[in-house]
Amino acid sequence: MPNTAAEVSAEVRTALDSGAPVVALESTIIAHGLPRPRNHEVARELEELVRAQGAVPATVAVLDGRLHVGLDKSGLERVASDPGMRKLGHRDLAPALAAGASGATTVSGTAFAAEAAGIRVFATGGLGGVHRGWTDTQDESADLRLLARVGVTVVCAGVKSILDVPATLQRLETLGMGVLGYGTDHFPGFYLASSGEPVDWTVRTPQEVAAVMRAQDLLGAPRAALVVANPVPVAEQLDPELHDRVLARALAEAEGEGITGQAVTPFLLERLTRWTEGASLEANLAAVRGNVVLAARIAAAYA
Repeated sequence: MPNTAAEVSAEVRTALDSGAPVVALESTIIAHGLPRPRNHEVARELEELVRAQGAVPATVAVLDGRLHVGLDKSGLERVASDPGMRKLGHRDLAPALAAGASGATTVSGTAFAAEAAGIRVFATGGLGGVHRGWTDTQDESADLRLLARVGVTVVCAGVKSILDVPATLQRLETLGMGVLGYGTDHFPGFYLASSGEPVDWTVRTPQEVAAVMRAQDLLGAPRAALVVANPVPVAEQLDPELHDRVLARALAEAEGEGITGQAVTPFLLERLTRWTEGASLEANLAAVRGNVVLAARIAAAYA
């Protein structure tokens, strides 16, 4: 295993050493994305979904200044119950370790830890991306830069629809990240099965994704993440008309209140959850569940 500050659980280490499939899971959705105690229930459910496909879950978090790849029951419960859990991107990991802090990892923090531990597949809900109004604010998620430097396959439901999806796809291309539409020729819209934006490549089985990963291995450097864009099932997506109406209202309110920078995303997500009466949250969870199952199948096919 590469030299790393990460503490890999015994179960995950055994799986990695034996070549068994492992799936990295982020912890921000547990600590910051869901109400208690449902967040703990979902955390356990996601790990069990990975196990049901024959893979080992490796939930990532920082506890008391230690970066953990794979949590035991008490660690998972702590992430779900501790109100002091910070939100840690990859740039926050070093300060958190030095300060002895605790926090849940975002996409960038989890992908960094997965790469360091030698885990090839990572499941999440949606990626961060280019924010609306980028030409004025230069606001872009740290996820993109970090993912351009790691050889991890990220299974996601696209990027959050509150972002500038076309600009995000352009940045993925510029940064050299491959994008595969899973069973679709359009990029998913996180809450929606389609953003309306086309993708260049479509795959239909975990084995096809694994074949692309093996081709990456043969090609070698430069390394960059492979994005597997897996749409939420149409039956479980947020109603598109409701989505568009609520998002337009939320964007207008954010502008009217002068909400800018890092405050924009949580503001919009809170409005979406409240004004859709929780329907956006259920679509989010449906997407995450589907991504976790697919990631485990991909990891098994690659292994």
